[in-house]
Amino acid sequence: MRKSGQTMHLKRWLTALIAIPVLIYIIGFGPRYLFHALLCGAAIVSFIEFYSITGTGGSRFILYGNSFLIFLLFAVIYIRQVMFVPIITVLWVFLSMGYLMMHKPTPGKELTAEIGRAVFGPVYVSLPLAMLALIDFRPKGSIWVFFLLAVIFAGDTGAFYFGRQFGKHKLHKVVSPGKSWEGAVGGLVSSVAVAFLFLLVSRLHSLDTGIIILTLLLSAMGQIGDLSESLLKRNHGIKDSGSILPGHGGILDRIDGLLFAIPVLFGYLLFQ
Repeated sequence: MRKSGQTMHLKRWLTALIAIPVLIYIIGFGPRYLFHALLCGAAIVSFIEFYSITGTGGSRFILYGNSFLIFLLFAVIYIRQVMFVPIITVLWVFLSMGYLMMHKPTPGKELTAEIGRAVFGPVYVSLPLAMLALIDFRPKGSIWVFFLLAVIFAGDTGAFYFGRQFGKHKLHKVVSPGKSWEGAVGGLVSSVAVAFLFLLVSRLHSLDTGIIILTLLLSAMGQIGDLSESLLKRNHGIKDSGSILPGHGGILDRIDGLLFAIPVLFGYLLFQ
C-alpha cells in the first residue's frame, strides 16, 4: 500500500512537471485562441466526466447536444458576442427538459432529479471557465489567470502536505476523510505566501488588505470546490472523475477548486 501511494505521488509530480510549462506557454505566450480552445476542451471533458459520474440522462442526444452548446458558448465569447451567453444557458435547460419529457413521459420524482442533473452539469463546469475566458480579455488578464492558478495550486499543495504532517482533526470525515482542519489552514497560509511572492515579482497589484482578503477567499473557495466534487463522487461511489491525468484523475478532479474560485476573482475584477 505504501509503495502504491508513493507511485501515485510520483505520477502526480511528473504530470505537473509536464503540464506546467505547457500551461505557461498557452496562457502567457501563445495565441489567445489557443487558451480559449483549452478552456473549451476542459469544459467539454469535465462535462462528460460529470455525466459519467452521475449517470445523467442516459442519452447520447443530451451528451452531444449540451457538448455542442458548450462549444458555442466559448465560440461566442471568443468573438466577443457575450449577449448570446444567456440564450445558450437557457438552451441547456430547454434541450434537457424537452428531450426527457418526450422520451420519459412517466411522471415521478426521479425524472425531476434527472432533469436537474442534466441541466446542472454544463452550468457547473462551463460558466466558471467562461468567466475565466472573460478575465483573459481584461488588461493584464493573462497575469490575473496566472495569479489565480498560483493561489489555488499553492493552496491545494499546502493543504496536502500540512495535512499529511500535522493533520489530526477531520475537516469533513464523511465526504473526504483524508482532509483535516490543519491541512485547510496550511492551504490558506500557502496561498497567501505564494500570492505575496507572485505580486512582488509581477507587480500586478499592490499588497493591500483587499488583495489579502481576495487571496483568502480564493483559497477557501478552492477548498470548498474540492470538497463539493468529492461529495458528488462519494454519492455515486466513484474515486476519480476520469483517468486522463496520471496521478490526478480526470480534468474535473484537477479543476474542481478553480470552478468555485473563478467567480470570486471575476467579481473582484468587475468592481475594480
